[in-house]
Amino acid sequence: MDTVLSLLIGLGLAAACGFRVFVPLLIMSLASRAQVGHLALGPHFAWIGSTPALIAFSVATVLEIAGYYIPWVDNLLDTVATPTAIVAGILVTASAVTDMSPFLKWTLAVLAGGGTTAVFQGITATARHISSFTTGGLGNPVLATAEAGGSALLAVLAITVPVVAFLCVVWLIWFGVRKLLFRRPPTPRAA
Repeated sequence: MDTVLSLLIGLGLAAACGFRVFVPLLIMSLASRAQVGHLALGPHFAWIGSTPALIAFSVATVLEIAGYYIPWVDNLLDTVATPTAIVAGILVTASAVTDMSPFLKWTLAVLAGGGTTAVFQGITATARHISSFTTGGLGNPVLATAEAGGSALLAVLAITVPVVAFLCVVWLIWFGVRKLLFRRPPTPRAA
């Protein structure tokens, strides 16, 4: 059961990386440092809870979130963030999964964690391009706020209640794919 829960934690954190790359890493760092032990990291990933990592994740999170509020820079950040987010999704999944053979851990991290992150990053990048095109970029700060909040909320849920976070991930994938990929053009109204 611990293995399943750790995988659910990893998938929830990977999905959060699809919204913002560094927010889940910052929350992981804080949770691993908490006195009550909210998050147990594998031995090779203890560095995530170190003070230098906490400082680096804090600075990177502030810069990333601020960058998404600058018009047209947000679209550029999506281009750079896509491969970075996938790597972060693989990393957070591998760090959350404990008591598993390294081959299986990394296979799950790459396929499930990286795949989940790629889906969420693709949905958010598509939503941003649609927003930029339809609003001239004026709607992007609202989208950026929702993404940053969603990333933080999903990361906290993944660590505290992983089953609920997993259900949110499934629902968000269903909703995002349905809304963005299967959009119907508006039908003309009869006069």
